[in-house]
Amino acid sequence: MGIRVNGKVIESTPNKNSLEAAKELLDNPDFQPVEPRFAATVMLVRNSCPGQTKYRIEDGVYPEDFPTGQELEVFMLRRVKTMDFVPDAVVFPGGRVDDKDAERGLKWAGPTPAQWAAYMNVDEETARKVVVAAAREVFEECGVLLAGYENGELLTDLLDPSWAEDRRALESHQLALSEMLMRRNLVLRTDLLGLISNFLTPEFEHKRYDTFFFSALMPEGQVADDNTSEAQIAGWVTPAYAMREGDANRWLVLPPTVYNLTTIAHAKDAEDFVSTRRTLHKIMSKPYYREDGSIGLRGDLS
Repeated sequence: MGIRVNGKVIESTPNKNSLEAAKELLDNPDFQPVEPRFAATVMLVRNSCPGQTKYRIEDGVYPEDFPTGQELEVFMLRRVKTMDFVPDAVVFPGGRVDDKDAERGLKWAGPTPAQWAAYMNVDEETARKVVVAAAREVFEECGVLLAGYENGELLTDLLDPSWAEDRRALESHQLALSEMLMRRNLVLRTDLLGLISNFLTPEFEHKRYDTFFFSALMPEGQVADDNTSEAQIAGWVTPAYAMREGDANRWLVLPPTVYNLTTIAHAKDAEDFVSTRRTLHKIMSKPYYREDGSIGLRGDLS
């Protein structure tokens, strides 16, 4: 894999599918990049212990130049190979912002859209849509709903079959998250979200996303599952395990995922990780020619 965070820089190499596009960007001064779309991703985390997941290093063989990364587990999915964007990659639940994410009238707990906008360096309307998209995507892709009641209690029981029906309707864009929550008299719990990073897809890619990476604690009583058509497999993974699989080229782990796995690995526990809301700096890797003529990618983290 060869991707590592080195101080204030993340270094990587374009994969074979992107190499020619990266070369075209470097060699063509008139290159016109595709306009990015907003997206949201959620790193759903819990504290880790031996035997809790099969995607945990138990043999003592850890990836080189990486924190132990076994204190936390994060829910990850391996995308199906037919996906148009980063097929087969191992990622966190997430996806692009939908027009239905802009609906107003939704009861809202935690930081206001204006406060989220200040953290994210976007306008208030964009912040509202991205935060709603984050909550929607984590429910669509792993069945976890960051919502509760007006009295402050969290939602814990999603066993009724009507939840699965609503989830399918969300996935098929027949239902908006706001519509579902308002019908059930629920409050969106944005206070359960942390904010970790903001990555912009490199300019040479044919599909580009301006993606905000949130964190969230696994709500007590709920269960994350793999009932999504967008994933081959899904489960709880320690950062060290994901990095080791990426280094061995058994998993496709992309630079933004490496950065965020590194951030998780440095946290002392899940609560500490999710308590973070950073004022974000947009990170975008840019291609450059190395001394040997090969092409590398470098992203500025400062």
